[in-house]
Amino acid sequence: MRVRDVQSLLAGAFMMPSSDAPDGDEDSGLPDPADHSRRTPASPSSAAPDDPRRDPASPSSATPDHPRHPSAPPTDGDPFPAPASPPESSPASPSTPPPTPLPANPTPQVPRSMAAPSRDGELRRTFPAFAARPADDTRFAESWWGNAWVTALEEGALDVKRLARGRGYAQEGHVDAITVTPGLVLAYVRGSRPRPYRVQVRLRTLDDADWTRFLDAVAERPGHIAALLDKEMPQYLADCGVPLLPGPGDLDPHCSCPDRGHPCKHAAALCYQTARLLDADPFVLLLLRGRGERQLLDALSRLSAARAARAAQEQQPAPVAGVRATEALDPERRLPPLPAPLPVPPHPEQPPVYPAAPGGPDPFALDQLATDAAARAHAMLGTGRDPVTELTLWQDAVRLAAARPGSGLTAATRALYASLAAATDRTPADLARAVAAWRQGGLEGLTVLEEPWDPPAGRFDRARPLLLAADLPAFRPWHNRLTHPRGHVQLRLGRDGLWYPYESEPGHDDWWPRGTPDLDPVGALTGLDPAGALDDLGFAPPEA
Repeated sequence: MRVRDVQSLLAGAFMMPSSDAPDGDEDSGLPDPADHSRRTPASPSSAAPDDPRRDPASPSSATPDHPRHPSAPPTDGDPFPAPASPPESSPASPSTPPPTPLPANPTPQVPRSMAAPSRDGELRRTFPAFAARPADDTRFAESWWGNAWVTALEEGALDVKRLARGRGYAQEGHVDAITVTPGLVLAYVRGSRPRPYRVQVRLRTLDDADWTRFLDAVAERPGHIAALLDKEMPQYLADCGVPLLPGPGDLDPHCSCPDRGHPCKHAAALCYQTARLLDADPFVLLLLRGRGERQLLDALSRLSAARAARAAQEQQPAPVAGVRATEALDPERRLPPLPAPLPVPPHPEQPPVYPAAPGGPDPFALDQLATDAAARAHAMLGTGRDPVTELTLWQDAVRLAAARPGSGLTAATRALYASLAAATDRTPADLARAVAAWRQGGLEGLTVLEEPWDPPAGRFDRARPLLLAADLPAFRPWHNRLTHPRGHVQLRLGRDGLWYPYESEPGHDDWWPRGTPDLDPVGALTGLDPAGALDDLGFAPPEA
């Protein structure tokens, strides 16, 4: 009796895992050979759920067409390695009690994922499982090559109902992580049973002649390489004579479920999810056809360099322009006249837009420097002198700030105003007032703002009678300034003979340049109100 017990234990210890249970869906049309209710407690197939030899999620048990002992190392044909079995305890002791019967229907322990991304390389890529999609989102591809994959699947299918079930499985997220190798797409797909099915979709790889034609087609145009790097597949590459995209019947699905449909719903779900992979990265399709991304890019680099070298060798060298040395040194040789200079452009061109980069220079400062350099170069072409060389640091800062478009301190110019004001020991408000003066009259306008002076008799003395003749009150003189009695309007005479109008809040000595300078003091004041209604000044302009 003890010998029989030992024999039964040894038989259970070395028994190979059983095949997958069928999905049990109504469209399979096959009985369920793995029904746990038909097992007896003494059967070796009713081992404990935590026994690694009976783990329903093990790839060995999920792959009846690829039997492998659980303790054997993974092979290259199986991207998902099986966990090793723990050592069995020796039944040599005669007092070893018989195994305790377990429940007849143990619950399988299915792991979260059975993928092995640590084994990925140049010719093997593992992609995480896609999340479930909304029920109304039935699109599995956005690109033309992704839709071509879906078309090949649907036109080669023999049962529309299985396609619909597979689409539903894909939308509900039943497809686990997907592994892509040359000629093979593999994943585990969950059906109505907890144990997932091992699904493969095979596709013929391209031979060396096909790859040579494909690489030549890509290297013909540099834009094709750029498109592939941007994860785009040019339509021209699909029409270059290489069967890059699959056609109806080219996809060869295999599934461990008992359903022999072509394809079954599990294989259809994997094909639909593969279309999403192709949509995001066309190099997945190229890997399926037999070449990895790095291998292709290296080959394209070598091919492009060889083509460029051949083109340089075939091109005839251009004749070198010039004269012989004896002719150049001949004292009697007369040089031809210089060509006429090109006309000065009407205005400086705008510089290009500089992108912002982490750790790079400020694009706003680069734009400011480029704009200023273009304006100075344009002035030197037209006048022969640089208008900036004679400016002080403060005047140059005002000029730079005034060159920025806009009429005030906006969000884009606050940084410029703050940096320029700090560099010149001024405040941003001082800089803004100086910018208004610069825009009013340039360097002379800035001088009028900051430097009062005593003008000689003549134009300044004649200004007051002209203002009185225009029914204006008597302006108070001080140096080169005439101020309205109410203290809200002021005229300043510049050294260039122009009158510069200023405004301030009544009772505050806070003068800001306004309007346009004019030779006539009344005309300068009229420019403060384009409508001509100067009621605040106490007069109305004379009628025509």
